[in-house]
Amino acid sequence: MLLLFAANLPQEKSSNEIVRDSSLTFDEAIKGLKFPEQIRKQLKLIDVKYLGFDGKIHIGQLVVNKKVAHDLVTIFDELLKIKFPIHSVIPISQFDWDDEKSMLANNTSCFNYRVIKGTNRLSNHAFGLAIDINPFFNPYVKANSVEPEGAEYIPSRPGTITKDSEVVKIFISKGWKWGGNWGKGKDYQHFEKILK
Repeated sequence: MLLLFAANLPQEKSSNEIVRDSSLTFDEAIKGLKFPEQIRKQLKLIDVKYLGFDGKIHIGQLVVNKKVAHDLVTIFDELLKIKFPIHSVIPISQFDWDDEKSMLANNTSCFNYRVIKGTNRLSNHAFGLAIDINPFFNPYVKANSVEPEGAEYIPSRPGTITKDSEVVKIFISKGWKWGGNWGKGKDYQHFEKILK
């Protein structure tokens, strides 16, 4: 099994150094994927700050729907304040638009023009209206199935999202829904916003 990250716990020591995990242009962040121009016009590349598992502040990038860009910058600022650790935030183009590769790398991402697995319906990720956070620590769990393969949901592990966590409260306060509240299967990594 391919694991592209080290599951280190956040260290107590920190430094003033800021680590940039991604510095793509918008065109680089959407390169290599064919999708409707109408959707492209709705997207924006944003920088977000977060606490890495090395105890340092990191800057990553998300491709998002313009209508939720402010939400996500604000949410990430709040996640940084509560010291919620995130492994990486790199546009999924850098994983060849492969959701599985990104999840195995525990990478947080937003836009990916794709359908909901097992259906022909577009995912909210296809519109930049959904985000998956630390997906290897917060897998999709249904019956005896866990995705990504090899992931394990351990609620006490730093970087894991639970129903009582501040992460869920922060997203819900901004009008987002959490996949951990779904009835059939729990998608612990997933938050989405339904626009009216």
